[in-house]
Amino acid sequence: MNILTIILFVIFVLIAFVLIISLFLKQEYAVEREIIINKPIIEVFNYLKILKNQDNFSKWATMDPEMKKFYRGTDGQVGFVSSWESLNKNVGKGEQEILKIIENEIIDYEIRFIKPFKNIAAVYLITDLVTEHHTKVKWGFSSKMKYPMNFMLLFFNMEKFIGKDFEIGLSNLKEILEKN
Repeated sequence: MNILTIILFVIFVLIAFVLIISLFLKQEYAVEREIIINKPIIEVFNYLKILKNQDNFSKWATMDPEMKKFYRGTDGQVGFVSSWESLNKNVGKGEQEILKIIENEIIDYEIRFIKPFKNIAAVYLITDLVTEHHTKVKWGFSSKMKYPMNFMLLFFNMEKFIGKDFEIGLSNLKEILEKN
């Protein structure tokens, strides 16, 4: 056996290993964080349902000040779409659409990532009444990593990675709403 044959064999075995292991790994992942905001639920919810307000508290919205943003529809209503495009590879290109609103309870979104990779994620913001002047906000995200890319979930902790960004965003949201 020459060295090239050995190298090709090792590469083949590694690829086969990844493909076989990936068959048995989960493809779905979900992340959720929550915070208590010292404001009545109606104030919190009315702020959250305006999708453009995410520019004020979401960590992702601040990652590229040069990001181009586009909007379609009426903000705060089902069908509103917020799109972004950035040369920053960590931001990329995509859009977020409001799919469902249940007043003072939940806002469901769909995020469609276009670049640097294509993917779709379900995102929600839930508000729960704690007291008359305190509201719990839950921010959640669920998606799927297709086979065989799901192998990366062994090394990339989405719970930690996205969770940290949600925590920053929720902390920013709390600060903004409690100032007013």
